[in-house]
Amino acid sequence: MSIKKRYVKSTGKTKCTFRLPKQAAPNASAVYIVGDFNKWDPKATPMTKLKTGEFKVELELDSGQDYQFRYCIDGEQWENDWEADNYVPAKSLPVENSVVAV
Repeated sequence: MSIKKRYVKSTGKTKCTFRLPKQAAPNASAVYIVGDFNKWDPKATPMTKLKTGEFKVELELDSGQDYQFRYCIDGEQWENDWEADNYVPAKSLPVENSVVAV
């Protein structure tokens, strides 16, 4: 897993590229990134499956903020990003959410 960030001076936002490796979801047919940036809507932000089997999405996020998120695999399995900037307890579940700081 990885998160690459690139600040865009013209917009004042940060482009974040999220990648979920094939090893994290070897048989997945669909993966969505779900978090603060899409109001935790499990169908709002699909990731593209690449020929390598990994999933990828690029988001433009407001700079200077932290965003909690998780990956939803085939609508059933939830996964954190192994390379997130931080992890925080979820508000209503006994799990942690990944955090990206932009």
